[in-house]
Amino acid sequence: MTLVRYEAHDSVAVITVDNPPVNALSPGVPGGIIAGLNQANTDSDIVAVVLVGEGRGFIAGADIRYFSKPWPKDEPRLGDVIRAFEQSSKPVVAAIHGHALGGGLELAMCCHYRVIVPKTKVGQPEVKLGIPPGAGGTQRLPRLAGAKAALDMIVSGDPVTAQEAVALGICDQLIEIELVEGALAFAREVGQRSSPHRLARDRTVEVEDSELFNAKRKQIERRARGMRAPYACIECVEAAVELPFDDGLAREREIFEVCVVSDESKAMRHVFFAERAAGKIPGVDKNLERKQFDSAGVVGAGTMGGGISMNFANAGIPVTVVEQDSELLGKGLSTIQENYAATVAKGRLTQEKMDERLSLITGSTTLDSLVGADIVIEAIYEEMPAKKELFGRLNQCVKPTAVLTSNTSYLDVNEIADSIPERKGNVLGTHFFSPANVMRLLEVVRTDSVDQAVLMSVLDLGRRMGKLPIVSGVCHGFIGNRMLEGYFGEAAIMVEEGAAPEHIDRVMYEFGMAMGPLAVSDLAGLDIGWAKRKAAGNGIATNVPGSFVANRLCELGRYGQKTRRGYYLYEKGSRVPVPDPEVKDLAEQAASHFGASPRVFEDQEILERCLYPLINIGATILEEGIALRASDIDLVYLNGYGFPVWRGGPMHWAGAVGLDVVADGVRRYSDKSDLGHWKLSRLLGKLAEDGASFESYDAGNQSKDS
Repeated sequence: MTLVRYEAHDSVAVITVDNPPVNALSPGVPGGIIAGLNQANTDSDIVAVVLVGEGRGFIAGADIRYFSKPWPKDEPRLGDVIRAFEQSSKPVVAAIHGHALGGGLELAMCCHYRVIVPKTKVGQPEVKLGIPPGAGGTQRLPRLAGAKAALDMIVSGDPVTAQEAVALGICDQLIEIELVEGALAFAREVGQRSSPHRLARDRTVEVEDSELFNAKRKQIERRARGMRAPYACIECVEAAVELPFDDGLAREREIFEVCVVSDESKAMRHVFFAERAAGKIPGVDKNLERKQFDSAGVVGAGTMGGGISMNFANAGIPVTVVEQDSELLGKGLSTIQENYAATVAKGRLTQEKMDERLSLITGSTTLDSLVGADIVIEAIYEEMPAKKELFGRLNQCVKPTAVLTSNTSYLDVNEIADSIPERKGNVLGTHFFSPANVMRLLEVVRTDSVDQAVLMSVLDLGRRMGKLPIVSGVCHGFIGNRMLEGYFGEAAIMVEEGAAPEHIDRVMYEFGMAMGPLAVSDLAGLDIGWAKRKAAGNGIATNVPGSFVANRLCELGRYGQKTRRGYYLYEKGSRVPVPDPEVKDLAEQAASHFGASPRVFEDQEILERCLYPLINIGATILEEGIALRASDIDLVYLNGYGFPVWRGGPMHWAGAVGLDVVADGVRRYSDKSDLGHWKLSRLLGKLAEDGASFESYDAGNQSKDS
């Protein structure tokens, strides 16, 4: 296949990159572009060159696989193309459509001119891979758009629209007609100019605010906690302001080379590829005909039901929300409206869009209103009898082809499906995370009997909603919540052994978690776990490690933030946790009850006892086939549980630490505890023994299915 084509259109040469699916700058592409440019420069009839991408976009950027493997010897690279363009005797016009990201935008910026069509986005998203742009992006973008705009784009990694790109000076003209036709006309005109064609590298950088860079460092402190790449991006743009172009370019390359081999970048590249693998379901034909979801229903207008309804409206799908009485329905619909209004107030949504989305949401107090729905999501309270009764009623009133899903976070979806055997091929779980209209993660729970086309259709629906859908098998708690048992359990046990809640939470916060486990428990409500323990028959048991202090807190009415007292105290109107001596007293009572003496905890022990159970149970879930890939588990924790993206997820982090180290740690703690989360996973033990990794395990399984 020809990756790059050359055509002459009268006096203008057109070089077309055709490397599907995204026109990445893989080996062969840079060389093909250079060959085309050389041909144009030696043809006396050619006055200008147009560079364009085939298919849905211009050029997505570098082939990220080559960040961690050798580039073929003697193959030209992106830097060679950039030098060739800047030395070209004839002006080069980048004709941009769809997207120009990363190396794609860097390539466009080294051209003499850039034209762009509407509905196109350009950006430098490299920071999301743990690196700054490495082919001159941090030096050319400030010279085109100004230091502030460039800094905002590069540090955030977020793209700008075509209109914004023209307004900022990144692009020279917005093409309102067909791209190549417009680019050819533009190229003919500039090709006839007698004045020099000015390159981005020859421009100066304008900086109006001397505190620009320090202000940006301050601004990103919280968001970039624990990360190096955002600060590296700032350093690179600073170099564009303070140094001559070539010196700034050298500084950018120096910083890039340090970042690209960092654990942070390896982790974030792992996440990049994990997201692309998540949509591949082994054994399922990707070309299966999908169901069309043109109308939807949600049963339950509470926090979750309202958020799920917003997801449908955001995707342009009419949805009917059903509640048991008009008062609850009115409250739910009001909350939906308030949520949209808050988004408008923050400038993230227009009033017109809000009105459009609200018009797609209809309220009802009868299930019969769902008769025409293509899919209905149940979002009522977590009790199996109630859910089965509701599914039985839905089965009687919705059309035979309708898909029914449960938003349960723990319960056995197979049992729900089996309760309506005539429809069980159309039943599965959709575990949204709260708030459902905000959180990106969606666990799609695959029942034993679900039709493959239904599964794939619901995955497509999740993506249409802007979610990251991850397939889980059926087990108690699915992927994410099942793994939490040991994480929260060990934190509670360590409190009983004398570790201060604030010490445990500090260690996990410094590791990178959004919140420590005990602060999260207070936020969620300690009464929830208490109710589950009572339902399981051990709610008042004092011999269960981790339950003594938790139960006593609830008996004292200390349910967490909702009562302003839990593991911590909370000032009125504040969510800031304040250590409470009373909890220390309860911990001492627990130690006495268990015949132990409070002791001093090292940070490393806290880290291991919180995270090793996550990894151990994760490996068991993987071995059981509940999760399809270790990388899927990572995505669940990154997008639903506050795990730091720059650590790559718990399974990737385990590989960075060493699976042998983790397995030895699990064995060490299992000698002191008979709790299930310390029983070494056979898979973890085997991979550690073989010197293998979760990545190699995933790759091996993928090769079996391909």
